[in-house]
Formats: sequence, structure tokens, C-alpha cells
Amino acid sequence: MGLGRSRIIDSQTPVDASQYTTQRTDSTKSSQKEIKRGDIKIEELEETKLLNFFSATGINFQNIASNDAMISSKINSMLSEGWSLTYVTSGVESNAGADDGQGIFITRLFFSRSQ
Repeated sequence: MGLGRSRIIDSQTPVDASQYTTQRTDSTKSSQKEIKRGDIKIEELEETKLLNFFSATGINFQNIASNDAMISSKINSMLSEGWSLTYVTSGVESNAGADDGQGIFITRLFFSRSQ
């Protein structure tokens, strides 16, 4: 328990997804092998550390309240800079095996603003 690495992550690198997108002309031939995963990784990002929800004794409500305050601060800061919250989505990835202690829960907040 308590081993998670919760963060607010904000990419600071412009990315053009079309540079890493290929087309298939039939279901078996793909040129995806030519795209290296290392080339896709961004170098510049902004990280805001968050606290784990759990401690050795169970759920830590002070940490939950602290994270809520950090996330609210980040959102309010972005709103004051002219951004608008346009979409929220979340997801979970886990192997769900018998002793599944690994997994990730992610919430994505999408912002937009007029230039």
C-alpha cells in the first residue's frame, strides 16, 4: 500500500500525431515497425506531485482532501489563464490476476482555449 506515484502531468512539447501514424492497405501489412517508441516520448513536461490515498492504516482522508485542493488549484489557475475545461474521461488498467497489486487509474482533463 502507498506505493503509487500520483501526478498531474502536463505536456509542454508540441506533438504532431500524423508523424507517428501509418496506413494499412490490407489487414496484414503494416509499417508500424518503422516507428520507434523512443521517438514518440516527449522531453518537456510539467509534473505536480499528488499524495497517495492510502497509508499503512488504510484510507488517508487528509491526503484525499489535499489532492482535491491541489487539483482545484491547478484547474482554477488554468481557467484564469483563459483555458476552458472541455472534456473529462477516466480509465483503469490492471492485469487483474489472482494477486493483482499492480494497476493504474487515470483521469484526463482536456482543456481548450481560443488563440
